Amino acid sequence: MAQVLLVDDEKVARALYGDFLTGAGHQVTAVATSAAALVELEKQPFDVLVADLILPESDGMVLLQRTKAQWPETEVVIITALDQVEAAVRAIKNGAADYLVKPVNPEVLASAVARAIATRSVLRENEALRRHVSLLETGQRLATTLDRARLAELAPAAFESACHAAAALFALPGEKGWEILGQHGLAEDQAEALSEQVEAALRHGVDPKGQELALTLPKGLETAYLMPAHDGDVVRGAVALFYSAEISDQGLEAAAFLARHLGLALRTLGKFAEVEDLAYLDDLTHLFNSRYLQLLLDKELRAQPAGSQPGKPFSLLFLDLDYFKSVNDTHGHVVGSKLLVEVARVLKGCVRDGDVVTRYGGDEYVIYLRGTDSGGALKVGERIRRSIETHKFLAREGYSLQITTSIGVASYPEHAQDKATLLDNADRAMYRGKKGSRNIIYVAAKGLEATPQSRHLTPAQPGKPDDTVT
Repeated sequence: MAQVLLVDDEKVARALYGDFLTGAGHQVTAVATSAAALVELEKQPFDVLVADLILPESDGMVLLQRTKAQWPETEVVIITALDQVEAAVRAIKNGAADYLVKPVNPEVLASAVARAIATRSVLRENEALRRHVSLLETGQRLATTLDRARLAELAPAAFESACHAAAALFALPGEKGWEILGQHGLAEDQAEALSEQVEAALRHGVDPKGQELALTLPKGLETAYLMPAHDGDVVRGAVALFYSAEISDQGLEAAAFLARHLGLALRTLGKFAEVEDLAYLDDLTHLFNSRYLQLLLDKELRAQPAGSQPGKPFSLLFLDLDYFKSVNDTHGHVVGSKLLVEVARVLKGCVRDGDVVTRYGGDEYVIYLRGTDSGGALKVGERIRRSIETHKFLAREGYSLQITTSIGVASYPEHAQDKATLLDNADRAMYRGKKGSRNIIYVAAKGLEATPQSRHLTPAQPGKPDDTVT
């Protein structure tokens, strides 16, 4: 049964067509004017509008145009006494489903209404299919995104569009709690204010099925809805959606669908990050390795301004343990390896959170000091030298070993402005100390002796000596 609105200024025609359509199983509302028809259309949705082309006060063409503009899902059948091709073409171009010339056989009208309803049903199915295909494609894009920054950009935009929201925020859990990583559709001040509220709400727990949030929303927004992204029982992320009205069932369905794909993307991203971490971590000390150091320096140098104007300084400390080979010879390589692990802990305790300690290979370490010039690096190096010198290594194991280190300092842009030269200068400065008294710090300078060729083997390569200078 369909809801049919019949508009005809002839009382006999309204009665005839109305009775026949009612007998065909439709719910019919009959009116005589275009104005009355618009009133009825405002009251409730109609499946089909049957309208005479010639009406008092207004013609049926205007009613057709108004209906298709405001209620596009309503199919329109035009009936008229005008047997003119031009009028029929205009009606079809303006969205009419059919055009019938009076006198209209009631059975023909019923057939036209049935075709209009069938057309409406097909269009709805096609629209639903297009919506589902679009949703599937969006979900696949999310699920196959392996870059964290790209996902933080893609996720809120995808949810906003697919769920017909006004704006969206994307959040991930971290070591220090939930953090908003991306947003779409909000001004900067709005995003900042809403991020604080959403993070606070997330700290109180997340409903696995999603939940409406009671937030202080900016003007123009009425509803906030939180949809978690699951991977099994684990909540890996969440998206907060903001609406100018209530969230629709269609919006909830789309949000739940995309959340499943987002959960898969976050799980894959986590696995990918684990594998990536393994590639950049030293197996023994769990410090970053030389491969990571190369990437870090590349990134730091790319961020520096182009041209002759140097950017923000940073420094490298190149450390080599003094007489480490004697530890291996006296106590064995197992004890030597344990000592290297403890040295790593001491080094990390001597620097800031933003600095990076790497195991360069063997008994060598390189420390990246963020935003630090050579003067500051010299102070940090001296703190490290004293800490190593005074520390009793492997005391719990009953050894209480003592060891020292030689340290070379090189700074950007003071000593070099490219990665290879910067590392080489720090290495040469360290080697100068190894050839002298050891347990000392040298700052890079022109004319320092190059290190022996044996030191230029790949870091951690088996053939690399434990200590070049004896």
